[in-house]
Amino acid sequence: MSPAQKLEISCDDPEQKTTPGNLTPNETEILETVADAWNNIIRDVSGARTDSNIPANSDDKCGNFADDYVNIKTMLQTSSDGGGAENGDSEEVPNSGNGGGGKASSVLKPSPSVGMSLENLMEVPIGSSGKNGGSENGSATSMMDEAWEQLSRSYVYFKGQRVGTLAAIDTGGEALNYNQVFVRDFVPCGLACLMKTDADVDIVKNFLLKTLHLQGWEKRIDNFTLGEGVMPASFKVIQDPSRQKEVLQADFGGTAIGRVAPVDSGFWWIILLRSYTKCTHDYSLSELPQVQRGMKLILNLCLSDGFDTFPTLLCADGCSMIDRRMGIYGYPIEIQALFFFALRCARQLLKPEHDGKELIERIDKRITALSYHIQNYYWLDFTQLNNIYRYKTEEYSHTAVNKFNVIPESIPDWVFEFMPLRGGYFIGNVSPARMDFRWFLVGNCIAILSCLATPSQATAVMDLIEERWADLIGEMPLKIAYPALEGHEWRSVTGCDPKNTRWSYHNGGSWPVLLWLLTAASIKTGRPQIAKRAIELVEQRLAKDGWPEYYDGITGRYIGKQARKYQTWSVTGYLVAKLMIENPSNLLIISLEEDKKIAKPKLTRSASWTF
Repeated sequence: MSPAQKLEISCDDPEQKTTPGNLTPNETEILETVADAWNNIIRDVSGARTDSNIPANSDDKCGNFADDYVNIKTMLQTSSDGGGAENGDSEEVPNSGNGGGGKASSVLKPSPSVGMSLENLMEVPIGSSGKNGGSENGSATSMMDEAWEQLSRSYVYFKGQRVGTLAAIDTGGEALNYNQVFVRDFVPCGLACLMKTDADVDIVKNFLLKTLHLQGWEKRIDNFTLGEGVMPASFKVIQDPSRQKEVLQADFGGTAIGRVAPVDSGFWWIILLRSYTKCTHDYSLSELPQVQRGMKLILNLCLSDGFDTFPTLLCADGCSMIDRRMGIYGYPIEIQALFFFALRCARQLLKPEHDGKELIERIDKRITALSYHIQNYYWLDFTQLNNIYRYKTEEYSHTAVNKFNVIPESIPDWVFEFMPLRGGYFIGNVSPARMDFRWFLVGNCIAILSCLATPSQATAVMDLIEERWADLIGEMPLKIAYPALEGHEWRSVTGCDPKNTRWSYHNGGSWPVLLWLLTAASIKTGRPQIAKRAIELVEQRLAKDGWPEYYDGITGRYIGKQARKYQTWSVTGYLVAKLMIENPSNLLIISLEEDKKIAKPKLTRSASWTF
């Protein structure tokens, strides 16, 4: 049976389902009311038409909505052999997979549709994604089934309740800290549980409450006490021999590499809390006094007054997913994007009672300032690169254009070759006299999902991924950072870190978990074919290789030299990607719509050079 024949669309009557071929007049009217919202997506991915009465070269890109709706679902569900709908008048959907990671055999069309209303993706209930929340294609189904099984094996229990997932269940080496529940690692696990057919909300709720409880602990490293709002990087369940009962043991950075507190943990916690609320429509959890207090403590850490002249957060190296020395100290894009995302999520969840109103006002001001700063000073495309290349330096006064006194000679040579004419991205870091031009996937994708990126910037990021597919995706998605640090730069920046050698781990390694972020960004920008192509690459190897943590090499061809097998977030990164690509309405759980209330000052190009 073809994907077009298998597709079912929910109607007003929850007990009645129908296919697009036999819609009643009332159902047709319902579908037509949301046709415009789908127009941008359908316009560019409708590779096959099922209505033979519509000419192939018709200027009406929307056509019959029911047929076009089938086409986009067909595009998302077509198996890797490129098979289309079983309709004599339909064109076969081209196979865009490329096992070698080189140029695509088919053109991936741009479709700038970021500004569409996400609520119009609600063609089926959130969390409905096939029989077991997975694919209905043969090999993909078996891989999905295996992924769900691996996820269930990773559950961590505390007093009979599931409270999280192990980082990895690889028994082939020393446990180290892979036997703990990491806050950032659990996010894709929690999203998979929320997106499955029968949403498993209990484990997400338990996780949120247990980590909130740990936040209230006194946090000391040597003789220094951390801020009250700091969330743990991880925790584990241990048996207390003296009290003869299970207890939780949390790590706030005291046992981490470099002894750095996790800045991102609190942001991910707020984001997951909003995802839980969005999925369940249950505000009772977020409105609990202790939950409201927990959010306020996290935000007060970030919004407190200091010596800052920028709205961005000053961070130490190793404070996020890149938890080792990699030269991201300062104002890394990953933290700034997560900060913005968490601010917007908290804005939706905080109650104005007591001191909440004042905090909400501070959040609104910070959101406006942060979006302006990132959109202006972190954005790089061909034109802006040329402008920076021609910067004047030593500019004094308020009229200075080169505000950070960046020396053009500090631009690395690789950027000029890497930057395409079509596309752009948010660079890794901006601080006085310093721009880190490296590409970091997490920050750029989070910027799209949170609407920190403007619609045109979001489109340009996806253009860049297409243009530099071999560099950023390669044979195994996806590069966490590009390019790798090598030679003297590697020695001076990483301190000769033996784990972060070139094209390995955080230094240009390929991380399958990032697939869910790419998929979410692709769907939001109306480019699901990008995600589908990356998923096809992952399905060729990931399960066969034992779900490793990361891959090494310029193209990600080799399993990482120290990568753990059966890494839980590698498993759930794939699950979440599949659940979203098969049911785009799941995007609503993790994505925000553009806030029209946020002031959007006109972005201006640098003018520090003269004609």
